Amino acid sequence: MDVERFEIRLCGSGGQGIILASIILAEAVGIFEGYNVSQTQSYGPEARGGRCKAEVVISSTQIDYPKAIQLDMMLALNQASCDAYCFDFKPNGLLLVDTGLVDQVPTSRAVSLPFTEIAREIAGKDFVANMVALGALGHFCPLVSHKSIMSALATRVPRETLKINSKALQAGIEAAEKFDLNSLPRSIIPEEEEEV
Repeated sequence: MDVERFEIRLCGSGGQGIILASIILAEAVGIFEGYNVSQTQSYGPEARGGRCKAEVVISSTQIDYPKAIQLDMMLALNQASCDAYCFDFKPNGLLLVDTGLVDQVPTSRAVSLPFTEIAREIAGKDFVANMVALGALGHFCPLVSHKSIMSALATRVPRETLKINSKALQAGIEAAEKFDLNSLPRSIIPEEEEEV
């Protein structure tokens, strides 16, 4: 699929694995799908607990600017990062949030799924919530296959954690499969404004 520019932002707090998820996504798209890709990241001075974000820009052509300008997708794993980074969406942009950690969603085109709750069911802890979220994000992203994300995951996580991370990724995919995107408005711009 040819694409001029497809932009994804992932955000949460330090320690939630946002950076790792973005790297796996970038490698899945770049190495296994063959697109040009740029991955950038930024976080506050606190290693854990402070806000962090990562961006992945995907294109069939050369990428002239590595950071997101107008988002196609965003993943927010807590309210503070959702409030801070949820802007610059394309009219049909899609926001994914963790149901248990984001109460106020600033757009009508949002998918709320219980990433942390699913992680606790699988692992007894929150630490694989990033992989659950990545599975859901990958499911909704038209430029990457489940197989490519699984392949990238296998090259990035320690061998002893591959099984639990793969299980978390698959659980995220399955949770996303149950969500009907057709239930969302086609655009975040009200239809009467679109006609003007």
